[in-house]
Amino acid sequence: MEVPGMCQRVSAALRHVEPVIVLEQLGNTLFETALQMVVKDRSDNASSTEAEQQKAMTDFYMTYNLIIRFVPILPSLLLARLSDRGWRRAPVVVPLSGYLLSRLLLLLVVLLRLPLEVMYAAAALFGLTGGFSALWPGVMTLVSLRSSAAERSKVMMRVELLYGGAGLVASLVSGHLFQLYTSSLGNGTILLIVSTLLHLLSLCFAAFLLQVKYVIQEPEENRCLLSPTSHNAPVVEGPARINKLNVALLFAAAFLYDLAVGGAISLLGPFVLKAPLSWTAMQLGYGNAAGCGIFFTSFVGAVVFRRFASDETIILIGMVSFAFGIYLMTFTTTTAMFYIARSFNLFALIPMPTIRSLLSQHVPASSWGTVLTFLQMTLKIAGIIYIPVFTSVYQKSLEWLPGMVFLLSSIITVCAMIPISILGCRTAKGKHYKSIQEDPGSLNQ
Repeated sequence: MEVPGMCQRVSAALRHVEPVIVLEQLGNTLFETALQMVVKDRSDNASSTEAEQQKAMTDFYMTYNLIIRFVPILPSLLLARLSDRGWRRAPVVVPLSGYLLSRLLLLLVVLLRLPLEVMYAAAALFGLTGGFSALWPGVMTLVSLRSSAAERSKVMMRVELLYGGAGLVASLVSGHLFQLYTSSLGNGTILLIVSTLLHLLSLCFAAFLLQVKYVIQEPEENRCLLSPTSHNAPVVEGPARINKLNVALLFAAAFLYDLAVGGAISLLGPFVLKAPLSWTAMQLGYGNAAGCGIFFTSFVGAVVFRRFASDETIILIGMVSFAFGIYLMTFTTTTAMFYIARSFNLFALIPMPTIRSLLSQHVPASSWGTVLTFLQMTLKIAGIIYIPVFTSVYQKSLEWLPGMVFLLSSIITVCAMIPISILGCRTAKGKHYKSIQEDPGSLNQ
């Protein structure tokens, strides 16, 4: 008798956004490892010295990442408008098609020995479908719609946890898959085939199985889950108007924190592939797995900290965690030191989902899709700034302090704590004023 019930639960779970995200991250992590190794191999073949190899790698990634961050701006905004008009699945399905096509292009680059510059076209194609800047706000909007304000931060972190878990698994096997080959297929081909198939499966789940759920506020204050039968979304909880100053503070903190994190992580790959670390594909996979493990520790930290700390305090804890760990990375010269530095980043992924959760509490529900996408656009602007700046600093300090970019990242993270601290003070004063209004007699005590 329990078998039908279990089948129903499994069927219901498959209609949520989580399976889509897990499959996408599995495929994406395999792709990232393959791309890094392909770029390294091509750079090694085209350059004679390690300094020239590093410059060739970082120049490629600078152009590639700038395209990925600049091209999606308009498409993701259009998809956000579609989302807020009731087409909630559009920001998920459309970007996933771009993921699939761009992965196919890298597979062709490897199989047909096409020029590496073909990947610039892949990046542009990826961006025209919205890319991650459309996909992730779309996912967070679906998660926000099906959760209450009190549980939203926890639910968002749970999605981040699944995302990180998928990345952890894929990272551990990516190096081994990269080395698999047959007489007719070179290194990385099997890895890319698996990645492409996972992206295809993710797209099929999103297109044919994904359903939208809503948590609505009934007059009797009872919440229930409804499945919409039309494009007219029911009214969900949220403030009547936007708190502009609080939103601006959250945007500023997100911008600075992404500037710091993105700038450091974008150069972590070239950093570990050069001497004295000189990682192989398997070591690179293990290093990526260590980064994905931070999703687990951040989730546990968020669950524990939210029992006795405010969201603003939790964000600050996460920022301190990243600032200290990335500062240690400045002086890393061995693999052991790398893992020690990464271990201090235990809670580094707490800030961004918590910031998204706070944003949803300061804007009307009808604007969630647009505001979350504008946040993602802000992060894209941060990327357009940090990619050339951090790349230039890395190339110029390569001979005397390669970890200079990590020191810069730590300083910017400390700056990101300022707007969050201001927001925390404003929120505390607001709660104190509200409690006085509710209990006027307290003034006479």
